[in-house]
This record gives sequence, structure tokens and C-alpha cells, in this order.
Amino acid sequence: MNTISLSQLVPILQLAIGPVILISGVGLLLLTLTNRFGRLVDRSRLLNHELEGESLAPGEAGGLQAQIDILHRRAEILRLSIILGAITVLLVGVLILVLFLSALLKLEAGPLIIAIFCLGQLALIGSMLAFIRDMNLSLRAVQLEIKH
Repeated sequence: MNTISLSQLVPILQLAIGPVILISGVGLLLLTLTNRFGRLVDRSRLLNHELEGESLAPGEAGGLQAQIDILHRRAEILRLSIILGAITVLLVGVLILVLFLSALLKLEAGPLIIAIFCLGQLALIGSMLAFIRDMNLSLRAVQLEIKH
């Protein structure tokens, strides 16, 4: 195997810096999403506990159940957003590996690099669309709570 000099290795590492920054940004996004998911789970448990309580007025059970249903739907949407964000990080990691190996082994991997990058961006876009959907459902849940 050919050895590679430091002067040849530095440009390869510089090429991988951009995707590493993307991993950092998506990691912060995932932190936000998982925190929201945890709060949803906690809120669902609290509302479910209230629903099982015996001191509910006749109309309160329907409102609580509607809120629990919205929280459950939001949790499903946030789960999808988290999965797509994690896929983005996975694909960016693969992208860095392919960039590094193709430069190191002098392979022409342009189409593969483009495909991996585009898939990563599509996963990120999907994650953001799911996050926007969660925000809209969150507003709907607040409106329900205000009405009751």
C-alpha cells in the first residue's frame, strides 16, 4: 500500500471539515428534538394519570383524551424527525469516509459522493418538515387547552 505524506493528507482532511460541521449542527437539532420528545412523553403520562382519576367533571374527559391523542400524534411525528436526523448524521459520516477513502486510494467516487450528500440533505429536509408539523400540532393542542 502506498504511504501518503502529510502534505497530501491535509487537503483530504480539509475536505472532510464541511461535513463534520453539518454533523455538529444536526446533533444540536437532535438534542432539541429529543428534549421535546421527552417533554411530550412526560406530559402524556401526566394527562393520562388525570384521565384515570375519579374527580373529573363530565366534559373534562373528552378534552383530556383529545390532548392525549394530539400528544401521541406529535410523539410519532417527533420520532420520525429524530430518525431522519439520525439518518442524516449517518449519511454524513459515510460521506466523510467515502471522501477520505476515495482521495486516499485515488478512486473516482463523484457520483457516489453526490448521491450520499443528496440523500443526507433529503433526510434533513424530511426531519425539518416533520418538526414543522409537530409545531403546528403543538399549537392545536394549546388551542384545545385554552378552550377547556
